[in-house]
Amino acid sequence: MVKISKEEFIRRIERIQEALKKQNLSCIAVYGDEYRKENLRYVSNFWPIFERGVCFIPRKGIPILAAAPEGEQYAREMSVWEDYRNVKELACVSVPEEIDFPLATFSNFSDILGETLKGGKRLGLVGYWDMPEPILKRIQNAVTGMEIINCDDILYNMRIIKSAAEIECLKECGRIACAGYDRLMAEAVPGSTELEAAGAGEGAARRAGAEDINFMVFGSGKRADTIIGRPTTKVVADGEMVMASLAVQYQGYVSTVEYPFVAGKASDEQKRILNVLLEAANVQLKYLKEDIIAKEMVRAVKKVFKKHNLEKYDVYPPMHGIGLAEAESPYPDEEADYPFKAGMCVNSDISLFGHPAGSNRIEEGFVIGEEGPVSLTPMIRTLCEKGV
Repeated sequence: MVKISKEEFIRRIERIQEALKKQNLSCIAVYGDEYRKENLRYVSNFWPIFERGVCFIPRKGIPILAAAPEGEQYAREMSVWEDYRNVKELACVSVPEEIDFPLATFSNFSDILGETLKGGKRLGLVGYWDMPEPILKRIQNAVTGMEIINCDDILYNMRIIKSAAEIECLKECGRIACAGYDRLMAEAVPGSTELEAAGAGEGAARRAGAEDINFMVFGSGKRADTIIGRPTTKVVADGEMVMASLAVQYQGYVSTVEYPFVAGKASDEQKRILNVLLEAANVQLKYLKEDIIAKEMVRAVKKVFKKHNLEKYDVYPPMHGIGLAEAESPYPDEEADYPFKAGMCVNSDISLFGHPAGSNRIEEGFVIGEEGPVSLTPMIRTLCEKGV
């Protein structure tokens, strides 16, 4: 099975501890929950279901993972670190009643911070904009005179270039996503409902090895204009655009795939829109290599839309990074003056929305290389090369 080894997790912690020394921090707390899971999983492999979690990493020594008792056994099963603590403030649900966990042993933030700060007063925090304010206040009040510093940039900088193992996880995730999308396309035919097609795709991805379906975006006909709408009981009609985006997760890593197509027979104007999207996707490939300035790629894609007088239907940047989050850095626009680097993993996000003939989008994954990109989602790449 392709996975991230404990040795790689240890190397990640060592890099973080080097950053703590450079920034004169005594400890760093990495927050995560079911929705904002990526940083917590990066440092511990723990992926919360209901509860919240915090991994406390001292300047020297082994991390402490804190979460809530309902998920304790699950957390111990997933986490690469043995030191686990239950903390009431990280409980699974928010209700007015006091929830009793008679078999649980609890710790508190004061004790954990006492062990990890080791007398220091500077605590780094990753997940500053994700952590609920009441929890942040409890942590702040746990140690008198403690200063909390936003350290999101430490993990952002570490995560932007992927290791060989991370790339292998993304390749496997891309394979799974393509298996799901292949089934979705086969089921999204005139007479089926959006939910039936979406469910078939999700089920196929699960059978292929997905640990989670991060989301399914689906719209047919006018509903394709929604950009990120969910599937409904609407029946797909002959000649309707189908805009479907499937995001699946494997070992924490996320792959999103989307190929623009028409259910049944496409009109000449629909074919024109689809061919412009494919042209833009194929132009983008030429810029996905080391040392190309990111804005050059963005401008090249937009130039295709302008050539066909379709620029007013272009609603957002045509690419973003991928990894433990569905969308992460790099996220370039027309002013992005940084270069692409080998080992960055990215997803195209090339779209035209609001056109009278229909709306749609292309999403496929790549590893940026020294000489050019390597596809993470080869089925989508094959379809893009084949054309309408």
